[in-house]
Amino acid sequence: MTGLTNPLVDAYFVLEKVYSDGKYLKQSLAETPVEPINSARTTKICYGVLEKDYYLDCVIAANTQKSPKRAVKLIIKIALYMLEFMEKHDYMVVDNAVQLAKKLGKEGAAGFINAFLRGYKLPQPPTSLDEALAFNASVPLWLAKKVRRSYKNQAYDILSASSLGLCVRFTGETGEYLQKKHIKTPFKDAYIFPNFVRDGGFFEGAYTFQSVGSIAICNQIEPCEKLLDACAAPGGKSVLLAKKCKSVVAQELHEHRVELIKAYCERMQVKNVLAVQADASKFNSRYEGAFDAVLCDVPCSGTGVINENPDIKLFRKEQDIPSLTRIQGEILQNCSKYVKVGGKLYYSTCSILPEENDSVIYNFLQNNKNFTLKESDSPLPHVKTKYGEQFLPHISMGAGFFFSVMEKIN
Repeated sequence: MTGLTNPLVDAYFVLEKVYSDGKYLKQSLAETPVEPINSARTTKICYGVLEKDYYLDCVIAANTQKSPKRAVKLIIKIALYMLEFMEKHDYMVVDNAVQLAKKLGKEGAAGFINAFLRGYKLPQPPTSLDEALAFNASVPLWLAKKVRRSYKNQAYDILSASSLGLCVRFTGETGEYLQKKHIKTPFKDAYIFPNFVRDGGFFEGAYTFQSVGSIAICNQIEPCEKLLDACAAPGGKSVLLAKKCKSVVAQELHEHRVELIKAYCERMQVKNVLAVQADASKFNSRYEGAFDAVLCDVPCSGTGVINENPDIKLFRKEQDIPSLTRIQGEILQNCSKYVKVGGKLYYSTCSILPEENDSVIYNFLQNNKNFTLKESDSPLPHVKTKYGEQFLPHISMGAGFFFSVMEKIN
């Protein structure tokens, strides 16, 4: 089956793995054969459908008495996205959706799909503030509620902020790269490109792809002799911090992710990073008091980066948050034992939820009087909180994350 003549086909097979198998979109795109000529279009459709998933669900629910079966619903979602957000001709999209259903052996649903796409009406936005925010920003209701309560009238701007593009950090001469359209970040040799095609310079270590949030975190970490990056994969922060720290131990839970760190270091020709497999929440007596600084960039909800990873809105559930905050606290508590007196303990997430950020630091400081909060100030626009800096996608160049620094005292 080819996607050359039917733009829904490739997108369907990519998204089917996301919706049915629970695979991340980037993984599904990488392993699904896609017609090269259609690659950019397929990627746009797949990201768009996931970005607008909640909204598309609302449209379908408003025009059906019961939810269609999964395959039929996915065909309709792709077609709806193309009709509403890609300004495609109705007849082309509808005909292709019907043809795809038939090719998938869903002939019995072809008439329903045809009738739905030709006759659907957009629902009115809900009247409740939370439901209206969820509908307009196309995010799960639980996330809309949390963000509206935390950020009030900024909630829509935060949740609907777009990614500015791909952030590229250069290690040497920028050559002709900056002749392309780009945005300068506040950080040396780091630029955001709306479009950037990887070439041989990537494999030679002339540049790397690193989020502006990741670079901003590294920018605030002070030079030191020995640093532990406690949750390090894929290795971007470890590699950048190796420039300002004499040695870096890059720790990661899973062996295959340790290999990612090693490959990253090799590509960037960095020699002073030691990649090791370990659980950051479990005590290692050899590390006790051994580091001048420890960075805990902990597992989190990812709610600050949904503009780049829209599948987070599909997979992340409200009930995940308490278990995440528990492991965040456990990692921070355990890794604090590795910091020398006078050393720094850094905490970061790519979350915009206060319970993963300020609340974790508050609880830690309540139980660890030998640590004190330190002031930090990034050149990337942010909001000061009681326990750190909250970066928000609509003001922080598309990035949503949190950063806090503490010092170990006697």
